[in-house]
Amino acid sequence: MTSENEILSHFAESSSSNVFICILWKLLLETGRLSSVCHKVLERLGARALSRHIRVFADFLVYEFSTSGGGRHVNKCIQHLNDLIWKYNVVTMDRLVLSLGLRSHEGNEAQVCFFIIQLLLLKPPDFRTRVNAFVRDNSPQHWTQTDWHQKHMAYHTSYPERFYYEGLLEAAGGTVPTIQYLPIYFGNVCLRFLPVFDIVIHRFLELPPVFKSLESLLDHLGSLYKFHARPVTYLYNTLHYYEKSLQEKPTLKKKLVSAIIGAQRDIKPQGWFRCLSRGYLDYLYRSEDASWTPDLSYYSNLIGRLVDTIENSTPTAFPECDWRFNEFPNATAHALYVTSMEIMALPIIPKHVGFNLFDVIYKGSPSHQHANIRSNIMSWINAVAHIMTSLPDSYWSVIYEKICEVLKTDLATRDVATYPVMLEEIHRPSPFPYSFFDFKVNMAMHSETHADYVLALTHAVWHHASIGQLTFMPHFIRTRVTPLVNNEAQFLYVCCLVGPFLQRFQLERTRCLQEIVIELYHLLEKVDRESQHLHHVETICDFLYHIKYMFIGDMVRDEVQKIIPKLRQSLQVRLRFMLQTSLKRDITE
Repeated sequence: MTSENEILSHFAESSSSNVFICILWKLLLETGRLSSVCHKVLERLGARALSRHIRVFADFLVYEFSTSGGGRHVNKCIQHLNDLIWKYNVVTMDRLVLSLGLRSHEGNEAQVCFFIIQLLLLKPPDFRTRVNAFVRDNSPQHWTQTDWHQKHMAYHTSYPERFYYEGLLEAAGGTVPTIQYLPIYFGNVCLRFLPVFDIVIHRFLELPPVFKSLESLLDHLGSLYKFHARPVTYLYNTLHYYEKSLQEKPTLKKKLVSAIIGAQRDIKPQGWFRCLSRGYLDYLYRSEDASWTPDLSYYSNLIGRLVDTIENSTPTAFPECDWRFNEFPNATAHALYVTSMEIMALPIIPKHVGFNLFDVIYKGSPSHQHANIRSNIMSWINAVAHIMTSLPDSYWSVIYEKICEVLKTDLATRDVATYPVMLEEIHRPSPFPYSFFDFKVNMAMHSETHADYVLALTHAVWHHASIGQLTFMPHFIRTRVTPLVNNEAQFLYVCCLVGPFLQRFQLERTRCLQEIVIELYHLLEKVDRESQHLHHVETICDFLYHIKYMFIGDMVRDEVQKIIPKLRQSLQVRLRFMLQTSLKRDITE
């Protein structure tokens, strides 16, 4: 191809390969200049074809950098790539970085791709200069300013943006046509790059070897989050989704919180920075290597702040603001998000956090400085459950550990007594009959036990949990609960755990309901076989009939008919309507 027409016709064909931008970059590397023909080709390509060329160019860059010798050649490649963006206006920074970030590279190629992004953003001063100037002179709350447009236009005057390849024509010595742009009121490369930066951070978090590069990006460009519309939501989603990747990286979590939340300091109402507790703020101001293990009073104060916000106590935990123009619709939603975000950012493993949240309810009353937890225990349990279900599974799954602990220790006695619980005995596993049927009554009598607290918090957590979180319940009962249940008290405890949620399973997950009911019958068979005497036969049978006629019907009839004949005579007589047969009422023990 020697003539201009041949070049234009070749690249204008839909069947031609999408390598034109690759050719432009190679021309810059070899000759240091571009001809005016390149401008005509770009104009003829159109927006859709240009997107395909940019994606191919992103892959080509990764290949070239992977095979280059490094050193000066890498610097030269980055410099001409930067010229392609800022000098020749062939492709915009946000568009190229987005294409690089979303390519499906793995292993060494992924590291090279992120290395290119880091060099492109930080090594040449062009983009960093624009970011610093925009952050310094402008505010995201433009509706409160009378000179926003003047400041924004002054920024565009200092750093003009071109979208019709004018820089390429100027460099080639061609005549630059007069192009009438639409008026610009809000947009610029910094604001367009912000959602791209969100994606870049997530992509960097998926590859542990580039974590240090991410910290460098946050140091230099984190101030852009001053203009983020939903900084707390973004940080919450990031910490939640990448919880496993960040679990062993407390320094990186600290850097994320410091960069994103710290960028809001100058624009939010006075006191807004209290979305982070005083204890966590002290941790942020320490050196990077400083460790911190929060005590129980920290968790008590954190949850107490949420309780006060939910109950609209005065003085308010957060500053008053117009919630119509806020990230969240009300103070409670704001408190829940910032509390969950801070807990996920703590430099300790999730399991320990979960146990500490439970201990706030179980033994944290003396440590809270504003209120007696015991006098408002239901609100505190509700707040802890809200937080737990807002966290990843590794935090709230400690509830399963607590249930197993109760079954193995508190309720493990086989030879149960028949006298009631005495107040002086509440520090020991309760004798039968157990007191977990009414938590409020037990609290009023000061006779609550560890098993009562676990049951109450489990009910609250499962009440706030999504159906996706609840679908793990049948597997948990089958694999972890069943091996531990050997006596009547343990069986009744399991029935108390799952009973309130059978209706929800009936409406949303019928298969899970069937699995739970079948497992309850297997547990009853096991307890009947290993127990000498059952104290609550009537209660157990009433519960099973309630399940049959309210929820399950005949869906598990075949399984039930195999189990009931194996039970003792007293249970068979009372459950005879499950089998639709008449049994002689001859109870022998």
